[in-house]
Amino acid sequence: MTFCIGIKTKNGLVGLSDSRITSGNETTSSKKVFTVNREKHSFFIMTSGLRSVRDKAITYFSEVIEKQDESFTKLFHAVNEFGNQVKVVAREDKEFLEEAGLHFNLFSIIGGQLEHDTEPKLYLLYPQGNWIEIRKGTPFVIIGNTGFGNPVLKRSLHHEDSLEYALRCAFLAFDATRISANDVDFPIDTVVLKNNEYFITEKRFDQKDLEHISAFWNNRLKNAIAELPADILNSAIGEEKQPVEKEEV
Repeated sequence: MTFCIGIKTKNGLVGLSDSRITSGNETTSSKKVFTVNREKHSFFIMTSGLRSVRDKAITYFSEVIEKQDESFTKLFHAVNEFGNQVKVVAREDKEFLEEAGLHFNLFSIIGGQLEHDTEPKLYLLYPQGNWIEIRKGTPFVIIGNTGFGNPVLKRSLHHEDSLEYALRCAFLAFDATRISANDVDFPIDTVVLKNNEYFITEKRFDQKDLEHISAFWNNRLKNAIAELPADILNSAIGEEKQPVEKEEV
C-alpha cells in the first residue's frame, strides 16, 4: 500500500509520503514524489497505485514537460496533461494488466504554483484522469492507506494553521498509519511550498531521525488517557467515585 498526504494552508502546501513498496512477500523502498522546480513554476506529484503504471506515466509526462513546459501557466494545465498521460498508459497496458489479475489504478496528489496561479493549488487526480481541487473547507487529502491518519487531521488541522503545524499533523497521521499497517513505513519524503516562492523544499527522513517524536506523542497520549475526566465511565465497572464528606469543625 502507500501513505501520501497533501495539505493546503493559508501559507502554502505541505506534502508527505512513505517509501514502502510491496510486491507479494517482498518489500523495498522507493521514492514516490516527483518534483519540478523552475522559474515561477513549481509543483510535485505523489502517487499511489501500481508502480509500473506510475513510472511509465511519470516518464511520459517528463517528456512533455521538457518540450512544452512554457505552455503550462496554471497548475490545472499540468494536472490535465498528467491525466492525459495516465490515460495513454491505460490504453497501452490496462487490458494486459487485468488479464494478469492486476487492477489498473493510479491515484495522484498534485500540488504547486505556476506563474498565473494566484496561490498554490492542490488536486487529487483519479485513475480515469479526472480530478478535484482540495480547498480550505477540507484542507487535506490522503491516498493509499487512508483510514488511520484521518482522526488526527480531522480533530486538529485547519486551513489557518502554519506550515510547521501542518507538517507536524502530517507526520502524526503517517505515524498512526505506520503503527497500524505493515505496508507503510520509513523513510518518508516531505515537500513544502510557501506562497509565491515558486520553489519546493524537499527532504527525506529515516526512522532514527524522528523516533523521538513518536515516543513523545505516545507518552502524551497515555498521560492524556489517564487524566481524562471520566468518572461517569467508571460507573460502568462499578468504580464511580463518591463525593467526599467534609468533617465538621
